[in-house]
Amino acid sequence: MSAPYRELSERIRGEVPNLDWLVHRAQRAWEQLRRMPEEMAYLDSVALNLHGFYSGLERLFELIARHLVVLLPEHWPVVRAELLAFADFLEALGEARERT
Repeated sequence: MSAPYRELSERIRGEVPNLDWLVHRAQRAWEQLRRMPEEMAYLDSVALNLHGFYSGLERLFELIARHLVVLLPEHWPVVRAELLAFADFLEALGEARERT
């Protein structure tokens, strides 16, 4: 594996545990907010953790873009297909939830 790809891979793998932690914290705060809606500090916690999650993804996407600018035409079809597959998944999930 070439050095730029190895570096990018390592950065992504290093960021994923942080994103996992933020998702967990946001979920816990959301559960607490649902139990005690009057406690606005839980809503603040959800917002803060979602912002951290978004920022983490944004850092990764910026890093990927800096590495993929030259390779963008080669990799865009795969990324595009992954995004559209995720959109299909979300639609199927929404339809399944509507049926239950």
